[in-house]
Amino acid sequence: MDPAPATPRWNLERPYLTGRFHQEVKAAAAAQAPGSKPFSLASTESVIGSYAVSVQAAAIIAMQELLVIDDLLSALVGIEGRYISIKRVRGKEGYVVFQVDSSMDLALQELTRRIFPLCEDYVLVSQFVESRSHFKNGLVNHALAAALRAFLLDYQAMVAQLEHQFRLGRLSVQGLWFFCQRMMSSLNALAVLVEKATSNSTSGSATLNLLQSQAKAMGGDSAVRSLLEKMTEYASAAYLRMLERWVYEGVIDDPYGEFFIAENKSLQKESLTQDYDAKYWQQRYSLKEGIPSFLTNVAAMILTTGKYLNVMRECGHNVQVSFSENSKLMSFGSNHQYLECIKSAYDFASGELLTLMKDKYDLIGKLRSLKRYLLLDQGDFLVHFMDIAQEELTKKPEDISAEKLQSLLDIALRSTAAASDPTHEELICCVERGSLLKKLATLKDLDCACPADKLAAADVDQSMQLSITGLETFCLSNKVQWPLSLVISWKALTKYQLIFRLLFHCKHVSRQLCAAWQIQQVFRSVKILGTPILRSSILCRSMLKFVNSLLHYLTFEVLEPNWHLMHDRLQTARSIDEVIQIHDFFLQKCLKECLLLSPELLVKVEKLKALCLQYATSIQLLLPSIDVAHSENTSKSLKSRSRINKSQDRDQQLKLASENVVMSESILKFEAAFNSELQSLAPTLSNSSHAEPYLTHLAQCILGVRIDQ
Repeated sequence: MDPAPATPRWNLERPYLTGRFHQEVKAAAAAQAPGSKPFSLASTESVIGSYAVSVQAAAIIAMQELLVIDDLLSALVGIEGRYISIKRVRGKEGYVVFQVDSSMDLALQELTRRIFPLCEDYVLVSQFVESRSHFKNGLVNHALAAALRAFLLDYQAMVAQLEHQFRLGRLSVQGLWFFCQRMMSSLNALAVLVEKATSNSTSGSATLNLLQSQAKAMGGDSAVRSLLEKMTEYASAAYLRMLERWVYEGVIDDPYGEFFIAENKSLQKESLTQDYDAKYWQQRYSLKEGIPSFLTNVAAMILTTGKYLNVMRECGHNVQVSFSENSKLMSFGSNHQYLECIKSAYDFASGELLTLMKDKYDLIGKLRSLKRYLLLDQGDFLVHFMDIAQEELTKKPEDISAEKLQSLLDIALRSTAAASDPTHEELICCVERGSLLKKLATLKDLDCACPADKLAAADVDQSMQLSITGLETFCLSNKVQWPLSLVISWKALTKYQLIFRLLFHCKHVSRQLCAAWQIQQVFRSVKILGTPILRSSILCRSMLKFVNSLLHYLTFEVLEPNWHLMHDRLQTARSIDEVIQIHDFFLQKCLKECLLLSPELLVKVEKLKALCLQYATSIQLLLPSIDVAHSENTSKSLKSRSRINKSQDRDQQLKLASENVVMSESILKFEAAFNSELQSLAPTLSNSSHAEPYLTHLAQCILGVRIDQ
């Protein structure tokens, strides 16, 4: 907001232009007896018309009355007379006191003092008009000052008419008192108003609220109430023009900071795709304190309307709410026409932006793309990618080349069904530096049921058992352009990535277990009853069932139904804020039902997956080494044997595997650990399923895989 222009110095240095020429008197002196006077009637001379009147002749009551009326007519417009003086009260801005010569007739003094409140109210209001006309006081105060000035012109016209009657010899003090009655209550109400406005230094909406409260307080005097309502209407005209530009154009035209909507220009739309805690949508435009009382109930709607118009302008889509004479915000009277205009502007802006997002920027198509790739709805590209990127993904995260992974991902996408989808080019490879548990511990805003320090401790335990590689830290991201970033912000993408990492790692564990299973199939043709190979096969099958059941639960019990529910709700959404709310609810529910917000369960699942990986790695190392060792020792003899004798070689291999102490102990160890972890998971799921029904589906999927001892 630019600084207000300075008031010219001459407007302060020439007091007769501003009515601040009265002498100052202490407040204590002003409270003295009304008859106290700094001057005496006996020492003063005056002229009425063309006749010279001496001070002694003024003792005649009729002549004194003429002198007092002449002074009163001047006092009514804030000018001192010969027998009526004006003093400013020290320390009180705009306050003055009127005093009458004590040597006047007592009856005249009493009648004169009855008119003094009107004179004092005029000076107070006049001072307010002068002071509030300065630039720094804002448009509302300017408009109020202009309305008060117009009222004072009517008041001055009344004084001029009284003076005319006086010149014609038709005005007495009693008559003056009678003719002033109509203005007494009105000017007093305005004086009370400006007194409160001055003491509280009100401006903008505070001034409008004060005007409304004062009008309501005058319910018993219809004339005064009508006057205050008229003042409110004039003062609100400038404010309503600001409101009109905001709800019809999305522009804040507020040179003096009076509008109840503030703009934070430091927040840029680019932060939505760069900052997890971006506050652009919430704080770029926000409500300030001091909302006008007549707009309190629709303040949020007004804010949202302008925000929608600004989004469209940022997109280069210049749009303006249809404007007509009936849609002008002229006043906020009892017919509530202004509320209907605001509601119409909101409906138009909301519908226009929603149509723009859905049609031009294909919001639903973008969400489908995220489901296809980040929620693994289309998995053929992932299988191919894991095959060709296996070598790179088995490295430590800091040793992985993101550029190489990106090129491998592009190859996988182009060689599968994803090649026909134009949105696959928006996929980006990312490699995190920590495990999934560590990432969850850093996201403070997630509604986790477990403190971050416990997550970190569990992550340390996992790291001790299994070194972190790219297979645990790899994830996909997606390029999101404005204005889709309002819905799919960096925070939303991070939640998608958390789900992707869980699914991707489950896929990896399943692939490793399948590889271990294939290695053990070499012994299918021989009798393995009672051997470690049999125990290993049963354990491998149970582990595969656990991982595949977990994948089935995540995909078909959580992601798929929740996505379809979100999709159906989006079809009936009426605003972008509703779309954002529906999308955020979908992500939050998926995170919760995928156990990502239940660290106690997630840690147990991660331990089970870690056991499965260790087992698969051990089998892939131990069995081939036994087979290869035997093959090297017997390769020459195998060439000379017949096909019938080859079964004897299989028996020999099985015997070597059975006699391998390391393998036997490893299988028993893995079997016991897997059963123990699975058994400990059962009571946790059972206890939590009462509060969280979705855990019942998870229990049904995975608790049937425990191995009988």
